[in-house]
Amino acid sequence: MTDASPAADAAVRGLAELTLETEDVRKAAAFYEEVVGLRLLPSSDDDRVWLAVGERCRLGLWSPGRKEFDDRGGRHVHFAFSVARGGLTALCARLRAAGADVEGPVEHEGGDRSLYFFDPAGNRVEAWDFFTHGDGAKDGVSGLA
Repeated sequence: MTDASPAADAAVRGLAELTLETEDVRKAAAFYEEVVGLRLLPSSDDDRVWLAVGERCRLGLWSPGRKEFDDRGGRHVHFAFSVARGGLTALCARLRAAGADVEGPVEHEGGDRSLYFFDPAGNRVEAWDFFTHGDGAKDGVSGLA
């Protein structure tokens, strides 16, 4: 797809939220806040929490069961957090200090690096410096093609 395609003017500008399902919402929230470093957002719900992922995205951690609009959290295939250049080292140290089994940093062909770990609910998570280091820093998402 090129910038001249009809999709170049699409209303979709990025990912707004991702929701995961977990049996222990508070434990998962503490992990993402204290270890991964996300900011817990204010909420009055007992069965779910939201955490800020950058300036324009949030991660939802929901207890099992249907929510409004027939929504529910769920298992995922893969997701990755974009981390700042140099941020993998600090995140890796925090994860290991918290007892997480961390794979990496793994260096990819373009010079970018990733960490892989599991959250307390068993979700496989990647932290990736693609957009701040290596091919992604100069090419953005086009570097993934």
